Amino acid sequence: MFLPIVLSLALCSVLIFLNSMIGKKSTNDREKPSPFECGFDPKSSARVPFSLRFYLVALVFLIFDVEITLILPMPVLMNQSNSLVMFTLIIFFLMILIIGLFHEWNEGALDWDK
Repeated sequence: MFLPIVLSLALCSVLIFLNSMIGKKSTNDREKPSPFECGFDPKSSARVPFSLRFYLVALVFLIFDVEITLILPMPVLMNQSNSLVMFTLIIFFLMILIIGLFHEWNEGALDWDK
């Protein structure tokens, strides 16, 4: 009953041993030194300094992305409730967005070549 299991394990062990003895041992792989994806060197340090500009642009994008998701359902809400109150709320919300955008612009967060 256990004979097929023992034979298959023995055959696998023999094949793995033969592969390690006969197989080509290459420590210099062709793919290791070649750049991948965006041209980054794979043998360089993984802890490269991250540019603060990328972080600021990503943060501004995230803020405006969330605010767009809040603006999209507002026309539907205008039909369901008092239109004047919703219109005032939308204008107030957009003014906060515009003031925030001008503030980021004046602080230089949107200037890439600085």
